[in-house]
Amino acid sequence: MTNPLHAPWRMEYILAPKQDGPCVFCGVREASAAEARARWVVCRAERAFVVLNRYPYAAGHLMVLPYEHLGTIEDLDDDLNAALFKLVRDSVERLRQAVRCEGMNIGINQGACAGASLREHLHVQIVPRWEGDNNFMPVVAGTRVIPQAMDETVATLTPFFADLDV
Repeated sequence: MTNPLHAPWRMEYILAPKQDGPCVFCGVREASAAEARARWVVCRAERAFVVLNRYPYAAGHLMVLPYEHLGTIEDLDDDLNAALFKLVRDSVERLRQAVRCEGMNIGINQGACAGASLREHLHVQIVPRWEGDNNFMPVVAGTRVIPQAMDETVATLTPFFADLDV
């Protein structure tokens, strides 16, 4: 390969300690506005919040999480379940408006064998998709092309979630 493409942001994830220490998702409710922004938080609702995935599959890849440190969907009580999935639905609507995607992947990975890299804090993945967005790069080069920087993505999305912030 004469012109390799590099994805240096992946090395941060590969070499980072895996869940030694405090949960990376806990403390968002109490975080200052500057700290929340540094953690890529898009919206803090009453019972859950929306954050950019630090290692996205596509620009605008979101995660919706309860503030409570719960590991599985079975751990949610009925009220938290309703609040979490209302925020998922609201996030889908706003993400579609913000990035004009043609489709979305929405899901929860529970357990390592299901692909959950952060198993201790339940989160719902929302990945915007466009026709032709998954080109040859992941297959040939093992690299995803993310066409927008994280700072730009959070700046683009945050206004669409302003009415959900508490």
